[in-house]
Amino acid sequence: MRVAIVGGGICGLTLALNLKERGIACRVYERAPEIRELGVGITLLPHAMREFTTLGLGDALLKAGIENRECAFFNRFGQLIYREDRGKFAGYPFPEVGIHRGRLHVILYETVLRRLGREAVLTDRECTGTEQDDGGATVNFKQTTTGKPAETVRADVVVVCDGINSALRKQFYPNDKVAFSGINTWRGVTRRKPIFGGRTYMRVGSILTGKIVIYPIVDDIDGEGTQLINWMAEIKRDTTEQNDWNKPGNLADFFSLYEDWHFDWLDVAQMIRDADQILEYPMVDKDPIDRWTFGRISLAGDAAHPMYPRGSNGAAQAAIDARTLADLLKNSSDPREALKAYEAARVAPAAKIVRTNREQPPDFINIKVEELVGDKPFDDLDKYITQEELRALSERYKRIAGFALSDVAGPG
Repeated sequence: MRVAIVGGGICGLTLALNLKERGIACRVYERAPEIRELGVGITLLPHAMREFTTLGLGDALLKAGIENRECAFFNRFGQLIYREDRGKFAGYPFPEVGIHRGRLHVILYETVLRRLGREAVLTDRECTGTEQDDGGATVNFKQTTTGKPAETVRADVVVVCDGINSALRKQFYPNDKVAFSGINTWRGVTRRKPIFGGRTYMRVGSILTGKIVIYPIVDDIDGEGTQLINWMAEIKRDTTEQNDWNKPGNLADFFSLYEDWHFDWLDVAQMIRDADQILEYPMVDKDPIDRWTFGRISLAGDAAHPMYPRGSNGAAQAAIDARTLADLLKNSSDPREALKAYEAARVAPAAKIVRTNREQPPDFINIKVEELVGDKPFDDLDKYITQEELRALSERYKRIAGFALSDVAGPG
């Protein structure tokens, strides 16, 4: 069996490693001219680390990132709402890791080249379409840098892993478009001393009045204990104008929301001003679809189920897609039946997470408290909502997203 993987991001490279483990030949085709260390931070939840640990990458990712000890929720006045242990500190068999997205990508890429060979990933190849027949599928490419036609590829299976703006998904859903609800985001990285000991993931404020997520992704970058801190500012406005992807962010577009955020545990405004880099992104997803598989072609990762980056779940779901699909291809004599079985296994769980991230994401805790208390400091939060009730909200999201403690102990 020969598998063509369109897209060399987290999903495509993880699929290549899973296929190699099962003795299935594959090649990855990536539109970028080269794979470089780009982007900002990402959180690998325990069910994501389960998948990567199974591939032998757990120690490398833990070494490259920072193991989160706890998650803490605050209102926009810096008051603690709720705190919980995370990863192994909460009894999970796998850690929760904050890591630079570019480091994760390069680790996956270099592992694919080492295990599958230097020819396993072909860059500068933009997919322009596919056809299929009873004997297989043909994938057409052009060189990204020149626009000139590149050699066509023949495969038994084509897996589409080219992200939220997937060109191949458009072939099957020509009217496909992202769903934007007025939430824009700005992501940055700042060098500073550790916050709360340097192992805390922080959610501060709400998207209604200004929210920022903060967590460390690189430890001791200067030999003097300085960390690289990842942050993401989010705000919901009455607008149809959405940010671009990976475009340099303009401080003037959002800083006014945070310029008065000076807490006794962190000067948020100063952290934003001190950023090494700021990028803008839209908070978008797509409505869930019931069909991912079309004969010998199937969607995976963000090409199949793009979701709001609110629950740190995108990488985990892509990795679960990859493992599920590789298992089914290995155990089926007909790849088309394997792709149908993969669709049947993954469509409903992924759709549920997409909807939950829209309607009741992890930071629903912040929104709920803001609604109950009003947009003002509180004197005694228990008058409005108890810690047990907040814990129940957190556990509900984990169950839906597939990383409740009982879920992560076994296969997802």
